Amino acid sequence: MKKEEKKQYPSDFLWGGALAASQCEGATLEDGKKWTTADAMPYGVFSDIVIPPLETYLKKDAIDFYHRYKEDIALFAEMGFKMLRISLSWARIFPNGDEDKPNEKGLQFYDNLIDELLANNIEPMITLVHFEIPLHLAIEYGGWTNRKMIDFYEKFVTTLYKRYKDKVKYWLTFNEINVVLDAPFNGAGIQAKPDEVDKQVLYQAIHHQFVASGLAVKIGHEINPDFMIGCMVANSPYYPLTPSPEDVWAAFERDRETLFFADVHARGKYPGYIQRYFKENGITLDIKDGDLELMKNTVDYISFSYYMSYCATADKNVKTEIGNIKSTVKNPHLQTSDWGWQIDPKGLRYVLNKFYDRYQLPLFIVENGLGAKDDLVLDESGNYTVEDDYRIEYLKSHLQEAYEAIQDGVKLLGYTSWGPIDIVSNTFSKMAKRYGYIYVDKNNDGTGTLNRYRKKSFYWYKEVIETNGNSLFEDK
Repeated sequence: MKKEEKKQYPSDFLWGGALAASQCEGATLEDGKKWTTADAMPYGVFSDIVIPPLETYLKKDAIDFYHRYKEDIALFAEMGFKMLRISLSWARIFPNGDEDKPNEKGLQFYDNLIDELLANNIEPMITLVHFEIPLHLAIEYGGWTNRKMIDFYEKFVTTLYKRYKDKVKYWLTFNEINVVLDAPFNGAGIQAKPDEVDKQVLYQAIHHQFVASGLAVKIGHEINPDFMIGCMVANSPYYPLTPSPEDVWAAFERDRETLFFADVHARGKYPGYIQRYFKENGITLDIKDGDLELMKNTVDYISFSYYMSYCATADKNVKTEIGNIKSTVKNPHLQTSDWGWQIDPKGLRYVLNKFYDRYQLPLFIVENGLGAKDDLVLDESGNYTVEDDYRIEYLKSHLQEAYEAIQDGVKLLGYTSWGPIDIVSNTFSKMAKRYGYIYVDKNNDGTGTLNRYRKKSFYWYKEVIETNGNSLFEDK
């Protein structure tokens, strides 16, 4: 009888976590930094941008990662992180976004942060733009609707590439770039409600981002050919609500909303189905000389977030509910989280196989996790903790399916779960929805000590990393 092989992830698998500057750093106006579009949410997300009142503004201090990063990195190192995905705030480096020279104090902070990660044997992955641009660029230029953004972005990314060419290997050009379809202010600094944005304006802004992304790949590879530069999409698959051909096609069309962004990044051109969409919707992109050539600079890998799956139907009478930004049809076969997000571990294996079959490029899960209402309690030893077995079960079931995808032949580079430490939510700027392995004592009203406490999941994830995934398959 053949001895059963030990179940483990690849030996070079990159385990870790993922953070966004606007949700963890705080120090909103410190050391030369200025307002960003992320700072304006949810206050000015739709039309007239309003600067939030500092005394009630939760992102003002966030979890104070700006001053406590060493403490937090030590905790990540204790868990055994191989990688931490971070974003670098554009407005900390170019406060208005259109300056000629960068803010040296902002760069110095990121020098220190990256050096601290490397000193703890944690490899940084940098997201160049993670749902925030300098607010000045949104107000004065209209965000990514303006072609000048490509030049501002080029200056920003070139500064970072040159600064960290010997310290950072993994880069992402835009976070969840496809979210712009449902959240144009969040994704592109466009000051309008999603249903009020003219499609011509929206897709022109998306075109500018595609050109900028291709330019970032080109410049990065010129500065350091060993750079691994990827795209990042929000990857939630659509299932047909019923086996009817109409529902199958409805799900297929909704899936293309995501595939379109990955197609352009991985194949370097606009696919035929989107060209038909442009034609039928009267969209004529202003494509300048050289744009399509720049877009041919395709990514080295595809990264994505995965939290949930959706259903789609052609039946207009079926009720829809809000999921992660999108309005979706509820799947009767799935459970839901505290926030109504449907939990579907098998969907992660499905999207990994779908993307790898389609692109044959390495993949990276750079966001996955469970947002929940956590209760801080005293354990038997008198230490504060969170008994978050629900989070452990969510993560375990998803990681088991990711392992199965690897056995299917998918080349998966790593896994950085979202919010390894509790952070402020992006859209609504609150603390109640927690993802972390580490509890941060801060409340929605801004009160709290900011003390850090290890949750039960902290020790669980530590063991997962120590055993390179083998503990996921052990009976406890």
